[in-house]
Amino acid sequence: MTRFVRWTALAVASALLAAGCAGGSSEDDKGGLSWSRCKATADAPAPSSEWQCATLKVPLDWSEPDGETIGLGLIRAKARGDDRVGSLLFNFGGPGASGLSMMPSYAPTVSQLRERYDLVSWDPRGVGASEGVRCRGDKEIQAAESVDVTPDTPAEEQAYFADAADFAQGCRKDAGKLLAHVSTADSARDMDRIREALGDDRMNYFGISYGTELGGTYAHLFPKKVGRMTLDAVVDPGADTVGHAQNQARGFQRALNGYLESTGQDPGQGSRKIADLLRRIDARPLPTATPGRKLTQTLAVTGIVLPLYSKDSWPTLTSALDAAERGDGSELLALADGYNERDPSGRYGTTTHSQRVISCLDDRQRPTVARTKQLLPQFEKISPVFGRFLGWDMAGWCHDWPVPGQHDTPEVSAPGAAPILVVGNTGDPATPYEGARRMADELGKGVGVMLTWRGEGHGAYGSGSDCVDSTVNAYLLDGSVPEDGKVCS
Repeated sequence: MTRFVRWTALAVASALLAAGCAGGSSEDDKGGLSWSRCKATADAPAPSSEWQCATLKVPLDWSEPDGETIGLGLIRAKARGDDRVGSLLFNFGGPGASGLSMMPSYAPTVSQLRERYDLVSWDPRGVGASEGVRCRGDKEIQAAESVDVTPDTPAEEQAYFADAADFAQGCRKDAGKLLAHVSTADSARDMDRIREALGDDRMNYFGISYGTELGGTYAHLFPKKVGRMTLDAVVDPGADTVGHAQNQARGFQRALNGYLESTGQDPGQGSRKIADLLRRIDARPLPTATPGRKLTQTLAVTGIVLPLYSKDSWPTLTSALDAAERGDGSELLALADGYNERDPSGRYGTTTHSQRVISCLDDRQRPTVARTKQLLPQFEKISPVFGRFLGWDMAGWCHDWPVPGQHDTPEVSAPGAAPILVVGNTGDPATPYEGARRMADELGKGVGVMLTWRGEGHGAYGSGSDCVDSTVNAYLLDGSVPEDGKVCS
């Protein structure tokens, strides 16, 4: 089971570029940070010497600030110019994306920002070098790929929910007491501790995808500490579990329609053709070039999703769909493996594990099977390709979760905060554009400043728009706040 939330286009590109912090450094006696060269891990060599790593101790439970602590892994590269503003903290989404692995690979995209900022990121609690959670082993993950996540029979339903319960128990066993302390609010409080340790008076921040929800939560908790904050590829803060799933169904279908039109196909007919292919795969998984592995319906949907994150990947989707129509599932399997962070040796990444433990602690809604079945026709009307998948996901994602969730929707109102730049992309599949307008409104009048890009793909900055990039750079580098409602086409 995979929820389509994280900023996957970047996650896949940098999945094997993890920068290890284990044993690299530690917090010093003055409460600051002791930085040293990042160390290699079992999965990847260390990044170049311009990158430094450190570990910051924070409370396990923020309601007991003097109690047990956990370590957060941080990474930074110092500003190149002399006119330094401070640190710019990045979160790349997920939830569950590793800042340690992504920051070095993303640095070329924000090279102008590095002239005046130290580029800093971290692994949020429950992720990677910061008490990362692994809920099941590689063989168990691969075996679970055969579970039908759009069950059609009572037996398939039973297997689906048994797998979900097994995953939840694996998370409980691995995370222990941490499982109740990995919420977005916990990480927002960690962010303020990071700000203090970096020596910054204000939080300068760049949040992408789920990182926008984290940024909005920080602004709500610490409005007077907000400096220059950019939120790109915005998660709708007003959407509950059902609303978020429907938003994603709508967003990915919208992106698929754009892809189909680009190939000269009618979106309705093209979608029905793909839906028919998925039904055939559900009944009879396709063979692949990988011994012992077949393309299941779940893997096929995941493989279709990945190229929709970036318009540059649309030709890859054409080739994979054509191969599947010929009875070869190899290309869609390779795309699904990229999304699921599976390497050629059969090892899987743990982003989706962290994603689930964080989101299930945040979200207290647990749609029942009956409610899910009632809503499935709505989902299938929104998207004949993705609707059923995302509809069933509501019921299974946090099924039998060991700890209760905290809220229906996150609180992001930030009265008194400095202006926050909210960037929405009209063609965004994973975080549809409407969520950006909602975030700007909920941050509050005079706080949320809306910038629109009429483009395609997940996220706007660094996606080919000089208008977007120059507007964001002027805001972050010089404090130039654009007019609310500015549009880049």
